[in-house]
Amino acid sequence: MPPPSDPLRGLPEASFDGSGLKLGIVCARWNPDICGSLLDGAVKTLEGCGASVTVERVAGAYELPLAASVMLKEFDGVLVIGCLVKGETMHFEYIAEAVTQGVMRLNLDHQKPVIYGVLTVLTTAQAQARSGMGEASENSGVEWAKTLVESCLHVKKYKK
Repeated sequence: MPPPSDPLRGLPEASFDGSGLKLGIVCARWNPDICGSLLDGAVKTLEGCGASVTVERVAGAYELPLAASVMLKEFDGVLVIGCLVKGETMHFEYIAEAVTQGVMRLNLDHQKPVIYGVLTVLTTAQAQARSGMGEASENSGVEWAKTLVESCLHVKKYKK
């Protein structure tokens, strides 16, 4: 994996004014340390953009799409946060596929942003490196939050 400073990786630096946006986050309780760190990064970023943020918790990643669907009735956009670590069975693949498809369907059906913030990793160390918990790590929650604000502003610009 290229280092976070690699110019070919990630979003270019940008700042967005999220004041006036009402945003939701649905965070899985499974893998609590990793999801908690991702959530902290996302909340700090959204609040730093001036957005109003509400956080809800669900049991695991599989429950994220339904909770996001309900929240979309009240919010401009939603970020779903979870972490799936591959084990020895096919469970990982089934859950990852179902959640991915569910989140995409919400984007299209509701015409509101639902940002996919689910780490799908092979090891806990990979999850820690992407959730701001390691020495040379980044917090993907920060990037997902920026993407949520940018996407909401884009939708508001064109949807009247």
